Amino acid sequence: MVKTGMKQQVIHPMFKLQRKVRSLVESKAMKPTDSIWKMAFLYGEEWSYWKKELQAYDFTTQDPVSELLAVEAWDDD
Repeated sequence: MVKTGMKQQVIHPMFKLQRKVRSLVESKAMKPTDSIWKMAFLYGEEWSYWKKELQAYDFTTQDPVSELLAVEAWDDD
C-alpha cells in the first residue's frame, strides 16, 4: 500500500506483477522479447493465477514481456 496523507491507496495486483517483471528484465533474468509464458518457470504454483489475470487483460502467453511492461495504467473497467 502507498500512504497518501491519511488515506491509503491500494496498489493494483497487476502493477505489482509488472514491477516484479521489470525487475527481472533489469536483472537480466528475462529479456523484453521473451514470451510471457516463460514467467511460468519463475512463478511456479502461482502461475495459474497470474495466467488468468493476464488473460483477463487480453494478454496471451505468446505475447512478449515488453507488452506487459508497456501498460501505463491497470483499470478494472
